[in-house]
Amino acid sequence: MGKIVYLMGKSSTGKDTIFKRLLSDGTLHLKTIVPYTTRPVRDGETNGVEYFFTDEEGFQRLKARGKVIEDRAYHTFHGLWRYFTVDDGQLTEETGNCIMIGTLEAYGHLKDYFGEDRLLPVMIELDDGIRLQRALNRELAQENPKYEEMCRRFLADSEDFSEEKIRESGITRRFENDNLERCLTEIKEYILQNSK
Repeated sequence: MGKIVYLMGKSSTGKDTIFKRLLSDGTLHLKTIVPYTTRPVRDGETNGVEYFFTDEEGFQRLKARGKVIEDRAYHTFHGLWRYFTVDDGQLTEETGNCIMIGTLEAYGHLKDYFGEDRLLPVMIELDDGIRLQRALNRELAQENPKYEEMCRRFLADSEDFSEEKIRESGITRRFENDNLERCLTEIKEYILQNSK
């Protein structure tokens, strides 16, 4: 199996944009690993692209079959939302290098499951003020904005991505997304240097 390029960072750091650009870069030959969630589909999302969308029963069935590699539960303003990775055949010996987005906590679980040498962590960072404005703009564009959940996520990020947790995870290389093209170039070079 190849490397798993694992994108992570606080909310609204540009992970989705960076993910799509790296995935479409033919020189990297990356395939996607689609995670699962029980949260509602956002405007513009497609089942099987950003996530496989399911419900609590679907999560429990997969867990009972031993297919859930890692999972995170968030008690949001709108109820329980789960995000999880499933051993569903997306990762095989022939898969090659893959890319996925997740949290620092999930990175730790995947590292334990696959081994540290399989994971290539990509920590994306951005100034908190810019992140908050991006999050607000995204919610304003939704048919039914979820401002309470936006605020909960923003505040939770401080704990979820604390300096102590980043240090404990062993991540030493970070990428500042204050200039998208420069950030993409740096990440691409990092992937090419470390995915052999």
